[in-house]
Amino acid sequence: MTDPAAPVTPAPLFDTAVVAGVGLIGGSVALGLRQRFLARRVIGLDNSVEVLREAEALGVVDEVRATPGEWLRDADLVVLAAPMRSLAPLARELAPWLSRGALVTDVGSVKAGIAAEMEALGVRNFVAGHPMAGSERGGVTHARAGLLENAVWVLTPSDHTPLTALSKARTLVEHLGAAPVVMPPDAHDQLVATVSHLPYLASLALTHMVARDERLSLLAAGGFRDLTRVASGDPRMSRDMVVENRSALREALSRFRRQLDRLEADLDEPDDLLDAAQEGKRTRDSLPVVKRSLLPPKHDLVVAVPDRPNQIGAVTQALGEAGVNIKDIEVLAIREEGGAMRLGLESPEDVRRAGEILSAAGFEVRARG
Repeated sequence: MTDPAAPVTPAPLFDTAVVAGVGLIGGSVALGLRQRFLARRVIGLDNSVEVLREAEALGVVDEVRATPGEWLRDADLVVLAAPMRSLAPLARELAPWLSRGALVTDVGSVKAGIAAEMEALGVRNFVAGHPMAGSERGGVTHARAGLLENAVWVLTPSDHTPLTALSKARTLVEHLGAAPVVMPPDAHDQLVATVSHLPYLASLALTHMVARDERLSLLAAGGFRDLTRVASGDPRMSRDMVVENRSALREALSRFRRQLDRLEADLDEPDDLLDAAQEGKRTRDSLPVVKRSLLPPKHDLVVAVPDRPNQIGAVTQALGEAGVNIKDIEVLAIREEGGAMRLGLESPEDVRRAGEILSAAGFEVRARG
């Protein structure tokens, strides 16, 4: 007989999820899986005992492991989240232990190499992926489920990727709050060479100019800092990223040099330079912007809800009677046996009170970071 007071949780998309590499992005994926009730159990795999202790203490994962082994056969989702240079070695280390039916994906910023590696290893249900999200601050301490929300998440299946695996990967991305975009691995690498890897090299060149003339540092104000922000990322990880994509990046650099040559010539043609400036403004102003960093701090609670009538009403009534003001409600996902909803509250104290009230009413809740 079912206990009516027992917390009601939706059926997860995955029973056991493994995140291999619990850093900023891997930790954010793990938090998203836990907070949105997408996996019954989330295991963090990392070769750093210190990272694993921190991830477990912060509630990023349910369990931790330092080495692969037979336990990996229970995983029906495996996310490879190691730095670019470690991604292929990690794949080779894990491949012998993976269940044939497990969905395997990665979060690396270059796709052709890892796609070829996984195909050579015979990992059938691999879907290469790249969430276009990040921060200058790395490590699991800065992981946030919200980092992935509204981000473009590129999926790059190969010619041999099963359609069922691609469908599962799309569903995972959507339930994490991101927007999946599907394209071939080579096309992805060419595009990110221009919009991600080239800006990194450009920011390095500009910061080197400042480093070699101390007078410039006195005048390097907000605009310069914004333009060179990506130079503050982890140097080793950034180096590995651009080296892995060097072929496509060389092509992008060649196009960039031609643009600089054209603009240099336009210095003697003010009307042409004005046309170039107007085109630049139109393009820049049309870019979609997700202003995560400008939003006020969120005080959110995620509530698992069964797929039954009046569940939203039951939640809001319980909190309203207790005097807890709900500022925002968002339905995160509804699956066959239920889903989850986000409650935006006024303060951390309201999050704590709401959690206690709803837990007592039989709902499972999780505060969201």
